[in-house]
Amino acid sequence: MRLFFTFMKECNLNENEKVEYLEDGEIKVIQDKNLYCFTSDSILLSRFARAKRGDKVADFCAGSGIVGFNFYCLNKGVDSVTFFEMQQCLYSLCSRSIILNDLKNFTAVNTKLQDIQNNYNEYFSVILCNPPYEISGFKNEDYHKAICRKEIEITLDEIVSIASKKLKYGGRLNMVNRADRIAEIIVTFKKYKLEPKKMCFVSGNADDKPYLVLIEGVKGGKQGVEVLPTKINKDR
Repeated sequence: MRLFFTFMKECNLNENEKVEYLEDGEIKVIQDKNLYCFTSDSILLSRFARAKRGDKVADFCAGSGIVGFNFYCLNKGVDSVTFFEMQQCLYSLCSRSIILNDLKNFTAVNTKLQDIQNNYNEYFSVILCNPPYEISGFKNEDYHKAICRKEIEITLDEIVSIASKKLKYGGRLNMVNRADRIAEIIVTFKKYKLEPKKMCFVSGNADDKPYLVLIEGVKGGKQGVEVLPTKINKDR
């Protein structure tokens, strides 16, 4: 799956950085090879999420912003995108990408999700989240990369709780996570009044069992979930 074209150009990059052109060939995202770089999980999530014209979008655990940026590439009718990222280094990359693309309706906020201000309560119509979804510790791993992969600084329960508070009634939380955590995810969504409405499992090959799940929950939604055909992702 050829997702990106990389083109190096003058934009105040250091020697570890590069510019990635996203799917529309216009939006650019700055990446640093020494920091956590996005994977195909983020692209799958940005393609899975539904958009409505005028959506106010949040990207939780944003990293360098790939999910929010690519979602915007695919859905130009959205009103705004707000990125929330706790690591200063990744927040800085995201902020610079906003400036590079001259996106006036984009904002990056350097904060833990647990500390998002109350003025964002019931503000967003869509929240996108590619969270740290591994449960085990980060032995012998760089801490800054580990907290992007593993539940060290935040848990699934905390993410869903916060998302429910920040979503409008009828708003949608779209998340990617491990397939073997699907029961926990559904229980947690329902705990915080987010009704699962759409789900898609992801496998590396047609004969392999799924390793990821993409899921959408609607705040205050009615029961009934659409289960999509399994997505084959050979770029795992």
